[in-house]
Amino acid sequence: MRRASPAGRPAAGGRPPRPRDAQPEQLGFEGMPERLFVCTPSRLGAYADCPRRYRYSYVDRPAPPKGPPWAHNSLGASVHTALKNWYALPADRRRPEVLPTLLKSTWVREGYRDDEQERESYRRALGWLEAYVAGLDPADEPIGVERVVAVKTGVLAFNGRADRIDSRPGPQGPELVIVDYKTGRSGLDGDDARGSQALALYAYAAERVFRRPCRRVELHHLPSGTVAAHEHSVESLARQVTRAEETARDIMAAERSVADGADPDDVFPTAPGPRCAWCDHRRTCPTGAALPGKEPWAAVERFAAPTTED
Repeated sequence: MRRASPAGRPAAGGRPPRPRDAQPEQLGFEGMPERLFVCTPSRLGAYADCPRRYRYSYVDRPAPPKGPPWAHNSLGASVHTALKNWYALPADRRRPEVLPTLLKSTWVREGYRDDEQERESYRRALGWLEAYVAGLDPADEPIGVERVVAVKTGVLAFNGRADRIDSRPGPQGPELVIVDYKTGRSGLDGDDARGSQALALYAYAAERVFRRPCRRVELHHLPSGTVAAHEHSVESLARQVTRAEETARDIMAAERSVADGADPDDVFPTAPGPRCAWCDHRRTCPTGAALPGKEPWAAVERFAAPTTED
């Protein structure tokens, strides 16, 4: 039988006994890293556009109701999904004649003014797709289609879904290219591609996920058939990441202030402007409600208007 050790002395190989009233020592958290801000391009963009819209979308619980669905979002989602399903087909089946079936199977009907406008939008979208795939090589296999890429920095835990990631020859071997489809009415140029934080973050993340250089980003504008492109450098991608981190720090500071009792209206102010007319939360926001809004089908209706922009 093992003999008890005298009080105050450890048993062989054991620890000194602790008085019954002794409390366990609290370990400090000095030096612990700050939690990362989990985000997507949409989350960062919402705050940059309007802090109040960010609050309604991501902070307030329960979240305030959104307005009705937008027809232009339905149109864009339908075209994006049709292209995704195009690439899901075997290469020998990627032919223009399959596009009507692909588009019908993915068509989103919400937001249109009436059946006539919806039918016209479908015909227009099909024309865009037919013209676009005519310039594609069906044998080309992207590295990813609707591919999620993710990366962590000292501040961010970023993830986002890229429309397409291509692999193309480069001076030092294969390089990745981020492709983003656009269905808005206005054409786009290189400045739009250069300034897109979302595209830069996709490129930064894709380079680390696939361990290949990824510097080129492209906006493929289907209505006009144009491509707006930009070649990033290591430095320009780093600047976009730093900008995203600064936004994340501002968001985290604002969320902490609200948690500590600050007035959410003061911490998340409105940024009134043309975007208010298209905001999902316009009816909830006092500032937005005081401004004229757009009908859910307004952007689609403008597609049919004569234009000299393109």
